[in-house]
Amino acid sequence: MRSYEAATRIDAGAEQVWAVLVDVGGWRDWNSGIDRVEGVVRLGAPLLLVATGTRRRPLRVAVTEIRPAESMRWRHGLPLDLFVAERTFRLDPQGDGSTEFTVREQYRGPLAPLMMRTVPDLNPAFRQFAVGLKARVEQRAAELPS
Repeated sequence: MRSYEAATRIDAGAEQVWAVLVDVGGWRDWNSGIDRVEGVVRLGAPLLLVATGTRRRPLRVAVTEIRPAESMRWRHGLPLDLFVAERTFRLDPQGDGSTEFTVREQYRGPLAPLMMRTVPDLNPAFRQFAVGLKARVEQRAAELPS
């Protein structure tokens, strides 16, 4: 099984991180690596993502898990689970009030070895997303009245 992952510690609570994360329409406004997202985060709902580097190949995903301020999971792939990609966004509150954020995508299915030949290295894009999310959430947290 192959996977890609990035993580960062964000100096804000999980609720603040969650608010920015699920505002998928606003991802283009910060350095997320995403040009456009169509749809809303709702269990079972489809989303269409257009990444900066792959404008010709939009990604259609289905939201398969939502646990507010904890995790969200998306899934896409081929029928009959011949190839499945699952992307998980996880928020782990820390004792100091910060949040450890992790984004991970893993692949499985009988056609995964063949399909992986066409999947680029997503680690740089995931790092860009994590860094951009951190900057956006911390900027918003700094703007809150104390």
